[in-house]
Parts: sequence; structure tokens; C-alpha cells
Amino acid sequence: MARHGLVKRAPATAAMDVISRLCGLHAQVASSAEAMLAARVEDPPAAQDLLDRGELVKTWSMRGTLHLLPANEYGMWQAAFSTFDNFLKPAWSRASGLWPEDVERLIGAVGEALDGSLLTREELAVAVEQRTDARTGDLARNSWGSVLKPAAWAGKLVYGPSDGRNVRFTAPPPYDPVDPEQALLEVTRRYLALNGPATREDFKRWWGIQSPARAGKMVEALGDEAVQVDVEGERRWLLSADVDEVAAAEPSGATALVPAFDQYVVGLPRDVEALLPAEHKARVYRQAGWLTPCVIVDGRVAGVWDDEGEERWA
Repeated sequence: MARHGLVKRAPATAAMDVISRLCGLHAQVASSAEAMLAARVEDPPAAQDLLDRGELVKTWSMRGTLHLLPANEYGMWQAAFSTFDNFLKPAWSRASGLWPEDVERLIGAVGEALDGSLLTREELAVAVEQRTDARTGDLARNSWGSVLKPAAWAGKLVYGPSDGRNVRFTAPPPYDPVDPEQALLEVTRRYLALNGPATREDFKRWWGIQSPARAGKMVEALGDEAVQVDVEGERRWLLSADVDEVAAAEPSGATALVPAFDQYVVGLPRDVEALLPAEHKARVYRQAGWLTPCVIVDGRVAGVWDDEGEERWA
């Protein structure tokens, strides 16, 4: 809880540091991103204001979900996202209707269309259609944006200011390229600093890749920076520099209300009874990827909550 900023709120001046440490704010629901920051920062700046000032960037990120990321770290995150290859797999192609060569054409078309432009989804779809074909343009109109994610991961697209109720896209802010392998090392460090001790399966789920073995190799690439520790008979990974602090940690008595899709709940191991009783797991991690607002007490999910005044579970 302390590493997630849920024991003591930080001052407003540290808001960007908090967002960086959290690996961004989950932004599938805009109000949750605002509440996530408010749970950790006293009198926090509005996330939308940070976006409007260019301090944050909104884009599809890990697990293909929308996040608000610090603009000055965009190069690192984009380099790490560039290693995603699920859209090159036959299963993704069959589901999306786009094969690898189609995706490359789409990425190129999006990059050309957004170079110096701010376009609504419909405007972007028209521009893509003009540069590819009618079928690809129609797919780009899809409200879920699935086929646009590869363009975001390739560093060709981020969200721009909305036009009323219409979402708009633009090119990313200027950034210095980062070596993808170095970027993956940094992502792995940040994940373990925030969520360790963790298994490779935990990391696989958080990062959004298919193979636990691949996630394990990402951790092993840290070399001596990471170490396996025994947590009640189970081997989990932790940053070497954090071992003494974690071993010495004591319950703080802290209680926190966290919103839907909170990063604490996203990163929580889902098979540890002491953190989340199995009988309540389905009430927290619901269908269609929905994550319920939770009551966290000394690191444990002790209940769920809503703003309707209804008793749910505790």
C-alpha cells in the first residue's frame, strides 16, 4: 500500500511523481483516473488539466488498455510497447480481419494522416481509407479502436483534445527514441518496485503478453537487480534493493477506498487468499474485464463499494 501511495497522500506538487511510480493512470473510465490520483495526492490537479497542459499523454498501453502516462516518459513506454506482437498472430488476424501486411499499411496510413493533424475517429477513418482501402477504413471506425492499437504502440497515435463528445487523435509529442530492450528492463523494474514480490504469471497478466516464460525472461534479464524470495513456500520475484524493506514491513493500519480499475487492484496477485478471499474474487474481477471499486485494509481487499449507499460486502 505504501508503494502504491495508499498509506499517506503525497502533496499536490508530487502528483507527476505519483503517476510515474504507478506506471500511469488506468484511463478506460476517465472518472476512475481522477479518483485514482485523488486517493494518493492531497488536493490533486485534475488529470484532464495535466492532459491539456501536455504533461500527460493518453494512449493505449499495457494489456491494450487506455492509460495516462507522463509525457516526458513517453519515449520509454513507446519503445516497450513496440515489442508487442500479438497483432501479428493468426488469432488476432482472424478476429480483427487484418493480417500482418494489412496492419503495416494501416500503421503507415495513420502516421501519414496524423502528421501535424488532429482528427476525429471518422476523419481518421476517411484518411486511412484514402490511403488503404474501404475495408480497412471501416475497421478503423470501430468504436472500440482495436485495430488502431498497433498504430499507438508503433508511436504513430495518441489521444488529442476531444471535440465535444467526439474523440480525436493526433501524433505523439516529440520524444527521444529509446532502445526497446532497455525500455523493457525499465518497465520490469517499475513493475517489481510497485507490485513485487510477484510471480512471472502476475507480470505476464499485468504487461499483457501470452507467455509466462517470456515474462520470466524479462525479469531474468535484470540479472542481479532481481532475486527470487520465498513467500510462505512460493517463489516470487522482487528487486534485490527492496528485499530488506519488504521483509521488515509491518501492518500500518491503513484503509483506502480505491476506484474501479485502480492500479493496486490491477497489479494484485489473484491467487493469494490472504490478499483476496477466493469466494469474493468474482466480485472484484468481473466479466468483460471490469474491476470493481475496492476497500483495501492493510493490503487486503476487505470489501467492495459504490456511491449508491448500498451495503455490498465487507
